[in-house]
Formats: sequence, structure tokens, C-alpha cells
Amino acid sequence: MPVHTLSATLAPDRLASFDTVIDARSEDEFAEDHLPGAVNWPTLDNAERIAVGTLYRQVSPFEARKRGAALAARNIARHVEREVLDKPREWRPLVYCWRGGQRSGALATILGAIGFHVTLIEGGYKAWRAMVVESLPALVQGLRFRVVCGPTGSGKTRLLQALAAQGAQVLDLEALARHRSSVLGEIPGQRQPSQKGFDSQVWQALRGMDPRRTVYVESESKKVGKVRVPDALVDAMHASPCIALHLDDEERVALLLEDYDFFVRDPAAFCERLQALTMLRGKDMVAAWQTQVQAGQTPAVVRDLLRLHYDPMYAQSTARHFSQSASALPCELRDRSPQALADAARALIASE
Repeated sequence: MPVHTLSATLAPDRLASFDTVIDARSEDEFAEDHLPGAVNWPTLDNAERIAVGTLYRQVSPFEARKRGAALAARNIARHVEREVLDKPREWRPLVYCWRGGQRSGALATILGAIGFHVTLIEGGYKAWRAMVVESLPALVQGLRFRVVCGPTGSGKTRLLQALAAQGAQVLDLEALARHRSSVLGEIPGQRQPSQKGFDSQVWQALRGMDPRRTVYVESESKKVGKVRVPDALVDAMHASPCIALHLDDEERVALLLEDYDFFVRDPAAFCERLQALTMLRGKDMVAAWQTQVQAGQTPAVVRDLLRLHYDPMYAQSTARHFSQSASALPCELRDRSPQALADAARALIASE
């Protein structure tokens, strides 16, 4: 059966029509980013791809193609034996590699020869990535945002979660980035996505938004950990109406001790992370904080961090970047309880 092609610009609306989306690239390429819902069937694995590439550069393209063909044939045979033998004739796979060339083409040819209706993405992942980047600004422009502002520990992320629980549209950039967006925001055991992977997750989230309804988002900076928020989204957030979230200082400290409980359990890790503030706060202050943490006085250190570091920086950044922050809608939390957050979320939705 002949192999068909699909333009990357049409692929987003067609993905659901395929039974399996197959990424024929290596494991590392797949881990960096891939199409939504794709599975990885490497035509060449990581080591093989490097070896063939080296042969291509150091010996000749012809010798590299011979070696690559032998490796690809063995790998494709394993994929067929493992994944395809139980598939019915009606199974419809979509296949792609880096540029829609030899790796995906070899796999698609075999699947087509078996008798399956196979489709290749024109231009492969490279074309898909270009489509994601080019379409992000238009997706952003079609939505209206409300930006939840508030100092560190005021419960912005918890409020987003409460809004989502009540059916509001929420874009949680910290969840997508797997980072809490501060110097101390790295989450133990969670690796951040690549920039390409983060962009794809943001793109996919925005595509699922209803343009007729408000999208709630937190007042993030341009970077969340190591990943950068797309410029079009940053610009839209900076120009959008704001919500000024407020929570009592003692409640903020308690909330942070809950959200960063891994620092309470591992004082040594907290002390190590505090080193990142040396350039801003000086060696003496950081050393004093570390001594307090080691003495079990972590709540006092958190209060100092809020008063001396986070609050002044956040206030300056919000006033400088969010053009509607001065007219932000007040949102007072009576405490950090789930009920207080649910009540606040309900009131915000009613105020739209």
C-alpha cells in the first residue's frame, strides 16, 4: 500500500484520526520533544545514530548509508515483531523522524508493504517544531488572560488549582515547567523539560483553551527555572488585567513550609540552595541564614527571605512589567485553607 504524506500545518487537527503516532528518531531526540501522544520506535538508537554520523563525516556518505541500512533493518524488524504483529489491517499509523526522510521513510515503507495505511509528516519533526513556534503568537492573541499577582507564598499556585477545580480555564506554567519559578524553586526529583518540550506543552495547553472564556495565569517572569516563556505569551500577560492576591504574612510562611517541605526535611539541601543568594545578599547574611536552618529555625529564615529578598523584588518587578497591576482586583485570602481558596476562586469567576 502506498505511503501518504501530511503537512505539519494540518497535523494538529488530524492527530486524533491516527491509531498510533510513531517517532522514528533516537531516544534522546524523542526525550527532548515529540508530538503529543507519540511513541518512540527508533530506527537508529542513540549510539547507532552517533556511529553512523561519524562514519558519514569521516569516511563517506555511501559507507554510512550502508551501515545505517543494516542497523535500521534490524531495528525495524524488532519493532514489527514487538508492536505490529497484533495490529489489524485497519490500523493507521502516522510516522515521522527529524526531517521526514530516511529513518521514518524506511519504517513507513515496511509498514506500507505489509498492507497498512501509513502516513508520513512532510518535513518531519523539524516542520512540526516550526509550526508550533509560528502558531503560538496567534493562539495567544485569540485569548484573554487574567493574571494572578501576589508576593511569594501568597497562594497563587493554590488559587490556580482552586480555579481549575471549579471549571475555570487555567494555564499553570510552573506545572508545565516543573519548577516553582524562583532561585529556590527547583523541585527535587523532577527534571525540567527542554525548551522545545516546554514550548510544545504551552502550545498544546493554549490550543485547548476556549477563546470565549477567561484564562487565569500566574504572574511569572520571562523564565521559569531554565525554560523561557514564549515572548508572545509574556507580552500578553504583561498587558492583561491583574488580580492582587493577599495573604497574611504568618500564613505565607506556613504555606511555604508546606510547599517546600523537602527543605524542612533536608536542612543541608536548603543550606546548599541558599548559596545561590550569595551574590545578591552577601556571604555574611547567607551564612547567618544557614546557621539558623541548621539550628532548626527555618521559619525565621523564611520570614527573612520574604521580607528582605522576595517581597521587594516581586513588588518592583510587578510594577515595572504588568501595566495593569496598579488597578488590580483585590483578592484577600482569610487563610491558606482549601475552603478559603475555593471561596476566593468562586468570587473571581463570578466577577468575570
